[in-house]
Amino acid sequence: MAFKQSLIENNSIALQASATTWEQAIKIGTDMLIASGAIQPSYHDAIIQSVKTLGPYIVIAPQLALPHARPENGVNRTAFALVILQQPIVFDGEDEPVDVLITLAGSSSDEHMEGLLEVTQIIDDEESDTGVDLDKLRRCRSADDVYRVIDEALEAEMA
Repeated sequence: MAFKQSLIENNSIALQASATTWEQAIKIGTDMLIASGAIQPSYHDAIIQSVKTLGPYIVIAPQLALPHARPENGVNRTAFALVILQQPIVFDGEDEPVDVLITLAGSSSDEHMEGLLEVTQIIDDEESDTGVDLDKLRRCRSADDVYRVIDEALEAEMA
């Protein structure tokens, strides 16, 4: 299941979203996937519980979080959600606030890894200090903008 296809099918893009806590920020993404039937509410609970137990393991780069839990925690089908916040939120134990969240629900670890690979290709930027370029996503003002960024990144990868 490709990242872009999943965003289209699940109607799971929230731009300029507003949240005051990391829990709220995660809920924006999981709510869209619950609404589309991709995940059970238990998947959301599992992510929150895991972060509270393990710390902010979902923050994988400065300003970027990948909320996810295990497939058996309530994934009906592999899906993604993209949430870009107006104002960054802070995870306990992280210095850098986060404003880009890519919720990942993998129905198997293979699909999980495939999706992650695609996400990595989209935000990868060897020239930036952090190794990722989130500005191209932050500049998006519509779902179509997001699809264009994804297409351009994947085309560049294949060139």
